[in-house]
Amino acid sequence: MSNSEFGFETQAIRTQTERTQFLEHSVPLYLTSSFVFEDAEDMRASFTEEKERNIYSRFSNPNTSEFVEKICRMEGAEDGYAFATGMAAVYSTFAALLEAGDHIVSVGSVFGSTHTLFTKYFPKWNITTSYFDINKPETIESYIQPNTKILFAESPTNPAVDIIDLELLGQIAKKHNLILIIDNCFATPFLQNPIKYGADLVVHSATKLIDGQGRVLGGITVGRADLIREIYLFSRNTGPALSPFNAWVLSKSLETLPIRVEKHCENAVKIAEFLESHPKVKQVKYPFLKSHPQYEIAKKQMRLGGNIVAFEIQGGIAAGRKFLDKIQLCSLSANLGDTRTIVTHPASTTHSKLSEEERLAVSITDGLVRVSVGLETVQDVIRDLQQALEL
Repeated sequence: MSNSEFGFETQAIRTQTERTQFLEHSVPLYLTSSFVFEDAEDMRASFTEEKERNIYSRFSNPNTSEFVEKICRMEGAEDGYAFATGMAAVYSTFAALLEAGDHIVSVGSVFGSTHTLFTKYFPKWNITTSYFDINKPETIESYIQPNTKILFAESPTNPAVDIIDLELLGQIAKKHNLILIIDNCFATPFLQNPIKYGADLVVHSATKLIDGQGRVLGGITVGRADLIREIYLFSRNTGPALSPFNAWVLSKSLETLPIRVEKHCENAVKIAEFLESHPKVKQVKYPFLKSHPQYEIAKKQMRLGGNIVAFEIQGGIAAGRKFLDKIQLCSLSANLGDTRTIVTHPASTTHSKLSEEERLAVSITDGLVRVSVGLETVQDVIRDLQQALEL
């Protein structure tokens, strides 16, 4: 059977680095900084890339290569490169492909550090960004300029869990000859495959659901081979490579990704439904709730709704802080996608440096709470949220 005939779960489990002479069943750790050559000719041919082989773990390593191959198969990508963190993946992807004077069109609701790249650091190199409102996709083309090179979006977004039509973005990118990059972190390759809808590159923070247990940092970009080649050349010289140990952990994590994410989603739906019925909650946003503004789009492009639930608590910032103080079982953490349920109040923490106007522009209200639903017994999580809502 060819690899294309295997199902998602089989690919996740059976895609492995070639066995050594010891015939191990589980792939070993390759904790080595470099690799040796048979002779001068082998070394010459390797450095000129006439041979495809490992030279130095900043370039490639059997553990990182296995992790990349798995994600490529899951996403339907031609090639990829793995990074030390999700933000290393985001930065290196943009830095490798952009030149001074280029322009980015991005959804306004982006991860805070990505926003900082766009607004604080890229302008130093005369790279500018225009943001469009995710609720007004009909305006996207009006932001495109002659020097626009990249169209970028997260879907679902962080932390407001908004959805953008990936097929529409793919059509716009093709029409205007733009590179479409999608941050697929919240959905994972199991729930959504942006390349099917026209994305050229897909970025993940592997720290989140791909690891799924809050252990290691990692990131990855996969997609068109010609673009990955540019990202690889930039990265082998600038050094943001994923460590072999973290790659080994993440590759092992992928073996259980489908079964974990299915349970995350099952729990998340129940928690979203509980919150929607609670009198202290003004609004709940979860992609697979019929009340979500982009419910039909989510159903079209996602297998399930993911593990992130956003809701607005009555009482604004003060009520949000009080809610966090009353939490007992759930964790207060900046991470997400963990086995343990995590709650965050963006207005008083992660997005507190933004003005109210800036927060509202990206759907972050004063009372917004983000719940990263874990794998605990769901009734226990609901009880904790319920008692914390008794303000």
